[in-house]
Amino acid sequence: MSKIQIRVFRAVDDPEACEKFIYGHRKILEIYYGIIKITSDNNAWVKDPNTVVIVAEDPETKKVYGGARVQVFDGQTPLPIDSAVSKYDQSVTDYIQNEYKRGGTCELCGVWNSKEIAGMGVGSHILTKVAVAITSQLHVKSIFVLCAPGTVRIAKKHGFEVVTFLGNNGLFYYPKDDFVATVMEFKDVFDFQNVQEPELSKILLLRNNPDIVVNEAGPKGTFEVIYLMNVANWEKLPAK
Repeated sequence: MSKIQIRVFRAVDDPEACEKFIYGHRKILEIYYGIIKITSDNNAWVKDPNTVVIVAEDPETKKVYGGARVQVFDGQTPLPIDSAVSKYDQSVTDYIQNEYKRGGTCELCGVWNSKEIAGMGVGSHILTKVAVAITSQLHVKSIFVLCAPGTVRIAKKHGFEVVTFLGNNGLFYYPKDDFVATVMEFKDVFDFQNVQEPELSKILLLRNNPDIVVNEAGPKGTFEVIYLMNVANWEKLPAK
């Protein structure tokens, strides 16, 4: 694939793309992990104005090859990470509330990519950069993510740190009891001291240029990415 489009929008503004996202994500979970239903696979987010969707799609056909969600916490609706791990450690609920009061918080969740773009570096790498880049538009200070073992190292390079005082040194069993996940957080999305290069330069490029075309290099070669990252119709949540 020589060209791909990364597009960002509120879930309520493009129900059709959300349905494509849901179908593709479920298919991957079933094929590769044997998971039919997980906590974060609750489709109520489709009608949530505080959910921002990132899709990797064909710029012409709009076929969705992967994506992620950024769920902005409104102070009431639990983040997927809360629903997933609070049964193991209830203190996660209070911690999220504190982060909300500290300046707003959100969660990067539902990250997936199809076999068509596997190995291009879109899934964990590009989608994570986009999520961090767009937080400046969402009026939040921090961002959570629940990482599989293979993506913890990638998250650290992008500025996330393990929340060691939750669970077993940050570890939980999710989405099934034989899977391990790590709670991580980017504590201040305007402080990049923990972000490594070349990730830092790319995040800053995307944050300062939300609509841009970039030639990206992945394990499978070079390809063109059309970034469309202005979050239209976003309304700041009421003061805490």
